Amino acid sequence: MAEPRTHQSLINKLDEMNARAIEGGGAVRVAKQHEQGKLSARERVEFLLDQDSFVETGRFVTHRCTDFGMENQKVLGDGVITGYGTIDGRKVVVFSQDFTVFGGSLSGAYAEKICKVMDLAMKVGVPVIGLNDSGGARIQEGVESLAGYADIFLRNTLASGVVPQISAIMGPCAGGAVYSPAITDFIAMVENTSYMFITGPDVIKAVTHEEVTKEDLGGAHTHASKSGVAHLTAPDDKACLVQIRNLIGYMPSNNQEDAPRVASHDDPMREVAELDTMIPIESNKPYDVKRVIEAVVDDAGFFEIAEEYAANIVVGFARIGGRSVGIVANQPSVLAGVLDIDSSMKAARFVRFCDCFNIPLVTLVDVPGFLPGTKQEYGGIIKHGAKLLFAFAEATVPKVTVILRKAYGGAYDVMASKHIRADVNLAFPTAEIAVMGADGAVNIIYRGEIASADDAAATRTGFVDDYREKFANPYKAAELGFIDEVIQPRFLRKRLYQSLEMLKDKRDTNPPRKHTNIPL
Repeated sequence: MAEPRTHQSLINKLDEMNARAIEGGGAVRVAKQHEQGKLSARERVEFLLDQDSFVETGRFVTHRCTDFGMENQKVLGDGVITGYGTIDGRKVVVFSQDFTVFGGSLSGAYAEKICKVMDLAMKVGVPVIGLNDSGGARIQEGVESLAGYADIFLRNTLASGVVPQISAIMGPCAGGAVYSPAITDFIAMVENTSYMFITGPDVIKAVTHEEVTKEDLGGAHTHASKSGVAHLTAPDDKACLVQIRNLIGYMPSNNQEDAPRVASHDDPMREVAELDTMIPIESNKPYDVKRVIEAVVDDAGFFEIAEEYAANIVVGFARIGGRSVGIVANQPSVLAGVLDIDSSMKAARFVRFCDCFNIPLVTLVDVPGFLPGTKQEYGGIIKHGAKLLFAFAEATVPKVTVILRKAYGGAYDVMASKHIRADVNLAFPTAEIAVMGADGAVNIIYRGEIASADDAAATRTGFVDDYREKFANPYKAAELGFIDEVIQPRFLRKRLYQSLEMLKDKRDTNPPRKHTNIPL
C-alpha cells in the first residue's frame, strides 16, 4: 500500500532522490576514483568553488535511451554535475563529469545539461569551467551522443571571446570529446591521471604499427611540452583546481568588464635598482627574462602560461598597481629568445585572449629575429610568424612595449612596435634596434672593403664599432619617434604603472567587418 500523500511524505521522497543523486555511481566506484588519486566529480566542484556557494541544476535528469537494456540502468544526474557558484565571491558556472556513472560517457540528456549552463553563462556574463573525466560518447545512444557533442562545440564557439572558458582534464578525454576543451581559452591537465588524444594507442598500433603508451601519447607532460595543447599542469586534482581559482582572478567575468583590481602593498612607484645591471650589455649573453618580470610586477607574482612549451617566449599574467596585465617576453636564455613557429603561435593566442577580455599587454623585447632553417620555412614560419604580428596589430587594449636589449629585423616590427599601434614604447640604454646585429650587417655592407684591406680583421673591427655606434642603440629610433622614452632600467616599474594609468580609459576600434581572416 502506497504511503499516504502528506507534506512530510513528499519531503521524504525529495530527500531520498537527492541522496540517490549525490551517490553518483555508488560508494564502490567512488572509492575506486580515490584509489587512483582522483577526487569524485562532486568533491571537485566543492573544492573548486567557495564554501557552500554551489547551486546544482539538473540533478534529477536521466538519459532517454531504451536500447541495450539501458532503460533499466538510469542514474539521477546521468553522469555530469552542473550548476553555478562563486570563486572569491565572483560568479561562475561549472560542469563536472562523473566517471563513476557510465564511465562519464556523454548522452543526449547529459549534453543538454552542459548546454543549459553554458547558455546561462552567456546570458549573465560569467566564466564557464569544465571539469573533464569521461570515456567519450555513450555508444548505446549512437548519433544522439554525437549530436550532443556538436551542440556543446557550437556553444564553446559562440562563447569564445564573450566569457572566459577554462577546461580541466582530470581523467580520460578522447576522440571527439577533445574538441570542446580545445576551443576553450585555457586547458589544465593533471599529471599521471589525465590524457587527451584523438585516437588511442590501440588504434594507432593497428593502423600505423606504432607502439605508444597513453601517457606518452596524450599525457599532461606530452601536451604541456610537445603539442602545446595544455597550458597548465598540476600533480593532483586539488593543485589543479587551485590553479584554476588563481587563474580566474586575473580575468574579468566577461568581455564587457575589466578584470578585478586587487589591493597591493607593493608601491607602484618603487624603484628597482637591480635592473640597472640585470641586462647584459653583450647582445649574445643569456639571462632569464623572468627575473625582469618578477622585479617589476606586484609582489613578484607572475602566473605563467604554457611554461614548458616554446620556452623561448614567456607569456602569463601579473599585476601592476593592482591591475591585471598580460605579459609577453622574449626569453634570451632559451634559443636566444628567437621567434619560431611554436613561440609565435603561443604568444599570438595569448595576445588575442588578453585583447578579448580587456587585459592590457606589456611586451618585453629582446629578440634577434626569426629562427632560420628549412624546418621552419617548410613548417610555415611565414604564416605562423604573421599570426603574432596580426594579433598585436589587431589588439585594441592598452599596449606598452619595452625594448630591453636586441630588437632586430622583422622581429622588431612584430613585437608590438609603435608601427602596429603600441601606445607607449620604451627602451633601456642597452637596447639595439637595427635590421640585424653589427657583425652580420658589416659582413654585408662592407664585404668588398674588408676583402681588399691589408689588415682585414682590424678593418672589420673598425666597421663593426662604427655600425654599433650609429645603430646598435635606441637613440636613432627615439630620434624618429619610434621610441617614446629611453629610461633608466630602475624606473621601469614606475613607468609601466604610469603608462597603464594613463591608458586605463583608452578607446580604439578596428574597421567594421564580420571578422578578420587571421593567417591560420
